[in-house]
Amino acid sequence: MAHLDLVWQSLPVLLMGAALTLKFALASAALGLCVGAVVAIMGIGHNRFFRSLARGYVSLMRGTPLLVQIFVVYYGLPDVGITLDPTSAGILALTANAGAYLSESMRGAIMGIGHGQWDAARSLGLGYVQILRYVIGPQALRLAVPSLGNTLISLIKDTSLVSVITVTELLRSAQEIIAATFQPLPLYLTAAAIYWLLSTGMSTVQRYVETRLAKSLVR
Repeated sequence: MAHLDLVWQSLPVLLMGAALTLKFALASAALGLCVGAVVAIMGIGHNRFFRSLARGYVSLMRGTPLLVQIFVVYYGLPDVGITLDPTSAGILALTANAGAYLSESMRGAIMGIGHGQWDAARSLGLGYVQILRYVIGPQALRLAVPSLGNTLISLIKDTSLVSVITVTELLRSAQEIIAATFQPLPLYLTAAAIYWLLSTGMSTVQRYVETRLAKSLVR
């Protein structure tokens, strides 16, 4: 009973942390989508330099731990004169990491569009950018929705890592309450349950979007 009372009393603080977690995930996903689209286009382009740059970026982001990337952004960048507050540093690190994974999802989706689509668009007099914007992009986005949804769900859980740079998201909120109450088990379990609910909600949204896109394709 005492544990239930503690959880109930702590719930408003944990929900505030959960709201910040969701904001971090959505902001990083939106910015990461922009980064991923640019990197994906660079990766499939004919310019060897940009193609190599995109591959190097993806390799670096996917080959190093996100926690290390957060430390580099928050603690390392001040050495070169760039100082960011914890919130900005956290979003930047999550965006850079998500952008690499999203770029691969989008690159694969773009490559999955048949060459006939490109040829048909060129025969209509469309340029490279126009083809990507009006023909290939919309189709590739539909194909990439499952991977994009999975990345967003992963971002919700990855936001817990920004607690190490004093961002008061869900995990940090739970840790601060634990430091005052010395009751780790009920609070960590509650935090885990909230993470699960957020992830489940995102999964439901993902399935809804996939269903709507499938119906639009049938029409």
